[in-house]
Amino acid sequence: MTDRATTDQVQAGEVLRVLEEAYPLSWAEPWDRVGLVLGEREASVQRVLLAVDPTVAVAREAVDLGVQLLITHHPLLLRGASFLPSDDGKGAVVTHLLRHGTALWCGHTNVDRSTRGTVGAWLRSLDLADARPLLAGEEPAEAAHGSRRFGLGAVGTLPAPTTVGRLAASIADLVPTTARGILHTGAADREVRTVAVCPGAGDSFLESAAAADADVYITSDLRHHPALEHLESSADAAAVPALIDVPHAASEALWLPLAKELLTEALPGLEVLFSEHTTDPWSGRVG
Repeated sequence: MTDRATTDQVQAGEVLRVLEEAYPLSWAEPWDRVGLVLGEREASVQRVLLAVDPTVAVAREAVDLGVQLLITHHPLLLRGASFLPSDDGKGAVVTHLLRHGTALWCGHTNVDRSTRGTVGAWLRSLDLADARPLLAGEEPAEAAHGSRRFGLGAVGTLPAPTTVGRLAASIADLVPTTARGILHTGAADREVRTVAVCPGAGDSFLESAAAADADVYITSDLRHHPALEHLESSADAAAVPALIDVPHAASEALWLPLAKELLTEALPGLEVLFSEHTTDPWSGRVG
Protein backbone atom coordinates (compact mmCIF):
# COMPACT_ATOMS: atom_id res chain seq x y z
CA MET A 1 0.00 0.00 0.00
CA THR A 2 1.24 3.47 -0.85
CA ASP A 3 2.37 5.53 2.13
CA ARG A 4 0.02 8.47 2.65
CA ALA A 5 2.92 10.91 2.87
CA THR A 6 3.91 10.07 -0.73
CA THR A 7 0.40 10.39 -2.09
CA ASP A 8 -0.81 13.70 -3.52
CA GLN A 9 -3.72 15.36 -1.80
CA VAL A 10 -6.74 16.78 -3.59
CA GLN A 11 -9.98 18.16 -2.28
CA ALA A 12 -12.99 15.87 -2.22
CA GLY A 13 -14.70 18.34 -4.51
CA GLU A 14 -12.08 17.70 -7.20
CA VAL A 15 -12.76 13.95 -7.09
CA LEU A 16 -16.50 14.57 -7.21
CA ARG A 17 -16.05 16.93 -10.14
CA VAL A 18 -14.37 14.18 -12.17
CA LEU A 19 -17.07 11.66 -11.26
CA GLU A 20 -19.92 14.03 -12.05
CA GLU A 21 -18.33 15.24 -15.29
CA ALA A 22 -18.11 11.63 -16.49
CA TYR A 23 -21.42 10.55 -14.93
CA PRO A 24 -23.64 13.67 -14.87
CA LEU A 25 -26.17 13.55 -12.06
CA SER A 26 -28.80 14.63 -14.61
CA TRP A 27 -28.40 11.23 -16.30
CA ALA A 28 -29.90 9.48 -13.28
CA GLU A 29 -33.51 8.32 -13.21
CA PRO A 30 -35.87 10.77 -11.45
CA TRP A 31 -36.39 8.37 -8.53
CA ASP A 32 -32.67 7.84 -7.99
CA ARG A 33 -30.52 9.33 -5.22
CA VAL A 34 -27.02 9.99 -6.54
CA GLY A 35 -24.20 12.31 -5.59
CA LEU A 36 -22.45 13.34 -2.37
CA VAL A 37 -24.30 11.76 0.57
CA LEU A 38 -21.91 12.51 3.44
CA GLY A 39 -18.87 14.70 3.95
CA GLU A 40 -17.28 18.01 3.07
CA ARG A 41 -16.28 19.00 -0.44
CA GLU A 42 -13.34 20.99 0.96
CA ALA A 43 -11.83 18.03 2.83
CA SER A 44 -8.47 16.66 1.70
CA VAL A 45 -8.50 13.29 -0.03
CA GLN A 46 -5.48 11.06 -0.55
CA ARG A 47 -7.10 7.66 -0.80
CA VAL A 48 -10.51 6.45 -1.99
CA LEU A 49 -12.27 3.11 -1.79
CA LEU A 50 -14.53 1.71 -4.52
CA ALA A 51 -17.36 -0.70 -3.70
CA VAL A 52 -20.72 -1.79 -5.09
CA ASP A 53 -22.73 -1.22 -1.90
CA PRO A 54 -22.25 1.03 1.15
CA THR A 55 -22.77 -1.72 3.72
CA VAL A 56 -21.70 -1.66 7.36
CA ALA A 57 -18.76 -3.95 6.53
CA VAL A 58 -17.65 -1.71 3.66
CA ALA A 59 -17.92 1.42 5.83
CA ARG A 60 -15.74 -0.23 8.49
CA GLU A 61 -13.28 -1.33 5.81
CA ALA A 62 -13.06 2.24 4.50
CA VAL A 63 -12.21 3.57 7.96
CA ASP A 64 -9.73 0.76 8.63
CA LEU A 65 -7.95 1.53 5.35
CA GLY A 66 -7.75 5.22 6.18
CA VAL A 67 -9.62 6.37 3.09
CA GLN A 68 -11.17 9.82 3.06
CA LEU A 69 -13.81 9.07 0.40
CA LEU A 70 -15.93 5.97 -0.18
CA ILE A 71 -17.41 5.68 -3.68
CA THR A 72 -20.19 3.15 -4.23
CA HIS A 73 -22.45 2.21 -7.09
CA HIS A 74 -25.63 1.78 -5.07
CA PRO A 75 -27.12 4.62 -3.02
CA LEU A 76 -27.22 4.40 0.76
CA LEU A 77 -30.63 6.03 1.20
CA LEU A 78 -32.49 5.19 -2.00
CA ARG A 79 -35.81 4.83 -0.17
CA GLY A 80 -35.13 7.60 2.32
CA ALA A 81 -34.96 7.39 6.09
CA SER A 82 -36.42 9.41 8.93
CA PHE A 83 -34.23 7.91 11.66
CA LEU A 84 -30.56 6.86 11.55
CA PRO A 85 -29.60 5.57 15.00
CA SER A 86 -26.22 3.85 15.23
CA ASP A 87 -27.79 0.46 16.01
CA ASP A 88 -29.55 0.51 12.64
CA GLY A 89 -27.54 -0.70 9.62
CA LYS A 90 -27.75 2.51 7.61
CA GLY A 91 -27.39 4.58 10.76
CA ALA A 92 -24.25 2.65 11.60
CA VAL A 93 -22.81 3.46 8.17
CA VAL A 94 -23.57 7.15 8.56
CA THR A 95 -22.28 7.30 12.15
CA HIS A 96 -19.08 5.40 11.42
CA LEU A 97 -18.16 7.34 8.30
CA LEU A 98 -18.91 10.76 9.78
CA ARG A 99 -17.15 9.97 13.05
CA HIS A 100 -13.95 9.22 11.14
CA GLY A 101 -14.24 11.98 8.55
CA THR A 102 -14.91 9.67 5.60
CA ALA A 103 -17.14 11.06 2.85
CA LEU A 104 -19.56 8.99 0.76
CA TRP A 105 -20.47 9.51 -2.91
CA CYS A 106 -22.97 7.23 -4.62
CA GLY A 107 -23.57 6.81 -8.33
CA HIS A 108 -26.28 4.60 -9.77
CA THR A 109 -28.36 4.96 -12.92
CA ASN A 110 -26.21 7.86 -14.09
CA VAL A 111 -23.29 5.42 -14.04
CA ASP A 112 -25.35 2.57 -15.49
CA ARG A 113 -26.00 4.32 -18.80
CA SER A 114 -22.42 5.51 -19.45
CA THR A 115 -19.87 3.99 -21.80
CA ARG A 116 -17.45 4.35 -18.85
CA GLY A 117 -20.05 2.91 -16.48
CA THR A 118 -21.71 -0.46 -16.01
CA VAL A 119 -23.07 -0.80 -19.54
CA GLY A 120 -19.66 0.20 -20.89
CA ALA A 121 -17.99 -2.37 -18.66
CA TRP A 122 -20.12 -5.13 -20.15
CA LEU A 123 -19.57 -3.91 -23.71
CA ARG A 124 -15.84 -4.00 -23.06
CA SER A 125 -15.83 -7.32 -21.19
CA LEU A 126 -17.82 -9.15 -23.87
CA ASP A 127 -16.14 -7.23 -26.73
CA LEU A 128 -19.53 -6.61 -28.35
CA ALA A 129 -19.48 -5.18 -31.86
CA ASP A 130 -22.12 -2.97 -33.49
CA ALA A 131 -23.52 -2.21 -30.05
CA ARG A 132 -26.80 -0.34 -29.81
CA PRO A 133 -29.02 0.59 -26.85
CA LEU A 134 -31.38 -2.11 -25.63
CA LEU A 135 -34.15 0.45 -25.12
CA ALA A 136 -35.17 2.62 -28.04
CA GLY A 137 -35.48 6.34 -27.54
CA GLU A 138 -32.46 7.02 -25.34
CA GLU A 139 -30.74 10.02 -26.87
CA PRO A 140 -26.92 9.78 -26.91
CA ALA A 141 -25.03 12.57 -25.18
CA GLU A 142 -21.38 13.35 -24.69
CA ALA A 143 -19.90 13.96 -21.25
CA ALA A 144 -16.29 14.52 -20.18
CA HIS A 145 -13.38 12.08 -19.85
CA GLY A 146 -14.50 10.02 -22.84
CA SER A 147 -17.85 9.16 -21.28
CA ARG A 148 -20.94 8.99 -23.46
CA ARG A 149 -24.55 8.35 -22.50
CA PHE A 150 -25.41 5.05 -24.12
CA GLY A 151 -28.46 3.66 -22.31
CA LEU A 152 -29.48 1.27 -19.53
CA GLY A 153 -28.76 -1.82 -21.61
CA ALA A 154 -27.11 -2.87 -24.85
CA VAL A 155 -27.38 -5.29 -27.76
CA GLY A 156 -24.33 -6.36 -29.72
CA THR A 157 -22.53 -9.14 -31.53
CA LEU A 158 -19.87 -11.37 -30.04
CA PRO A 159 -16.52 -11.61 -31.87
CA ALA A 160 -17.23 -15.28 -32.60
CA PRO A 161 -20.18 -17.61 -32.04
CA THR A 162 -20.32 -19.45 -28.74
CA THR A 163 -22.93 -21.34 -26.71
CA VAL A 164 -25.08 -20.39 -23.75
CA GLY A 165 -23.06 -22.72 -21.52
CA ARG A 166 -19.67 -21.41 -22.60
CA LEU A 167 -20.85 -17.81 -22.34
CA ALA A 168 -22.16 -18.40 -18.82
CA ALA A 169 -18.84 -19.99 -17.87
CA SER A 170 -16.88 -17.04 -19.26
CA ILE A 171 -19.09 -14.64 -17.30
CA ALA A 172 -18.40 -16.64 -14.14
CA ASP A 173 -14.70 -15.99 -14.75
CA LEU A 174 -15.34 -12.25 -15.29
CA VAL A 175 -17.37 -11.38 -12.20
CA PRO A 176 -16.74 -11.89 -8.48
CA THR A 177 -17.55 -15.35 -7.19
CA THR A 178 -20.85 -15.71 -5.34
CA ALA A 179 -22.60 -18.54 -3.51
CA ARG A 180 -25.32 -18.79 -6.14
CA GLY A 181 -23.14 -18.59 -9.22
CA ILE A 182 -24.38 -17.95 -12.76
CA LEU A 183 -27.73 -19.37 -13.90
CA HIS A 184 -28.91 -20.00 -17.45
CA THR A 185 -32.03 -21.32 -19.13
CA GLY A 186 -32.45 -23.94 -21.81
CA ALA A 187 -29.86 -26.08 -23.52
CA ALA A 188 -26.25 -25.28 -22.71
CA ASP A 189 -25.24 -25.97 -26.32
CA ARG A 190 -27.61 -23.41 -27.85
CA GLU A 191 -25.59 -21.21 -30.20
CA VAL A 192 -25.15 -17.55 -29.30
CA ARG A 193 -23.97 -14.68 -31.46
CA THR A 194 -26.20 -11.70 -30.62
CA VAL A 195 -26.27 -10.70 -26.96
CA ALA A 196 -28.55 -8.36 -25.02
CA VAL A 197 -27.32 -7.24 -21.62
CA CYS A 198 -28.66 -5.05 -18.84
CA PRO A 199 -26.43 -4.75 -15.75
CA GLY A 200 -28.42 -4.95 -12.53
CA ALA A 201 -32.12 -5.78 -12.26
CA GLY A 202 -33.47 -6.06 -15.79
CA ASP A 203 -36.55 -8.27 -15.93
CA SER A 204 -38.62 -5.25 -16.97
CA PHE A 205 -36.65 -5.28 -20.25
CA LEU A 206 -37.39 -8.89 -21.24
CA GLU A 207 -39.67 -7.80 -24.08
CA SER A 208 -37.02 -5.41 -25.40
CA ALA A 209 -34.45 -8.23 -25.43
CA ALA A 210 -36.88 -10.43 -27.38
CA ALA A 211 -37.66 -7.62 -29.81
CA ALA A 212 -33.93 -7.14 -30.42
CA ASP A 213 -33.66 -10.70 -31.79
CA ALA A 214 -30.96 -11.49 -29.25
CA ASP A 215 -29.90 -15.10 -28.78
CA VAL A 216 -29.40 -14.53 -25.06
CA TYR A 217 -30.27 -11.88 -22.50
CA ILE A 218 -27.85 -11.29 -19.61
CA THR A 219 -29.18 -9.49 -16.54
CA SER A 220 -29.81 -9.90 -12.79
CA ASP A 221 -32.64 -10.50 -10.33
CA LEU A 222 -34.80 -12.47 -12.74
CA ARG A 223 -37.99 -13.48 -10.91
CA HIS A 224 -39.82 -16.75 -11.49
CA HIS A 225 -42.96 -15.48 -13.20
CA PRO A 226 -41.43 -12.89 -15.57
CA ALA A 227 -38.70 -15.33 -16.60
CA LEU A 228 -41.14 -18.20 -17.14
CA GLU A 229 -43.60 -16.00 -19.04
CA HIS A 230 -40.73 -14.91 -21.28
CA LEU A 231 -39.63 -18.47 -21.98
CA GLU A 232 -43.22 -19.65 -22.55
CA SER A 233 -44.11 -16.76 -24.85
CA SER A 234 -43.41 -19.07 -27.80
CA ALA A 235 -43.88 -22.80 -28.30
CA ASP A 236 -40.47 -22.78 -29.98
CA ALA A 237 -37.79 -22.28 -27.30
CA ALA A 238 -35.36 -20.96 -29.90
CA ALA A 239 -37.75 -18.13 -30.81
CA VAL A 240 -37.00 -16.19 -27.60
CA PRO A 241 -33.63 -15.31 -26.08
CA ALA A 242 -32.14 -17.67 -23.55
CA LEU A 243 -31.54 -16.08 -20.15
CA ILE A 244 -28.35 -15.76 -18.11
CA ASP A 245 -28.88 -14.48 -14.57
CA VAL A 246 -25.85 -12.88 -12.90
CA PRO A 247 -25.99 -11.94 -9.19
CA HIS A 248 -26.75 -8.23 -8.99
CA ALA A 249 -23.67 -7.02 -7.11
CA ALA A 250 -21.38 -9.20 -9.22
CA SER A 251 -22.91 -7.81 -12.40
CA GLU A 252 -22.17 -4.22 -11.41
CA ALA A 253 -18.75 -4.91 -9.90
CA LEU A 254 -17.40 -4.84 -13.46
CA TRP A 255 -17.70 -1.04 -13.27
CA LEU A 256 -15.19 -0.66 -10.45
CA PRO A 257 -12.05 -1.05 -12.62
CA LEU A 258 -13.45 1.56 -15.04
CA ALA A 259 -14.02 3.95 -12.14
CA LYS A 260 -10.44 3.44 -10.99
CA GLU A 261 -9.18 4.01 -14.52
CA LEU A 262 -11.19 7.24 -14.74
CA LEU A 263 -9.95 8.61 -11.42
CA THR A 264 -6.29 7.70 -11.87
CA GLU A 265 -6.26 9.23 -15.37
CA ALA A 266 -7.78 12.50 -14.17
CA LEU A 267 -6.05 12.63 -10.75
CA PRO A 268 -2.78 10.68 -11.07
CA GLY A 269 -1.72 11.22 -7.45
CA LEU A 270 -4.89 9.75 -6.00
CA GLU A 271 -4.69 6.26 -4.47
CA VAL A 272 -7.70 4.19 -5.52
CA LEU A 273 -8.49 0.91 -3.76
CA PHE A 274 -11.08 -1.81 -4.34
CA SER A 275 -13.18 -3.14 -1.49
CA GLU A 276 -12.41 -6.73 -0.59
CA HIS A 277 -16.01 -7.32 0.49
CA THR A 278 -18.47 -9.07 -1.80
CA THR A 279 -21.79 -7.41 -1.05
CA ASP A 280 -23.93 -10.16 -2.55
CA PRO A 281 -26.36 -10.98 0.30
CA TRP A 282 -26.13 -14.76 -0.10
CA SER A 283 -23.29 -16.46 1.74
CA GLY A 284 -24.04 -20.16 1.31
CA ARG A 285 -25.73 -22.74 -0.86
CA VAL A 286 -26.94 -26.28 -0.16
CA GLY A 287 -27.91 -28.85 -2.77
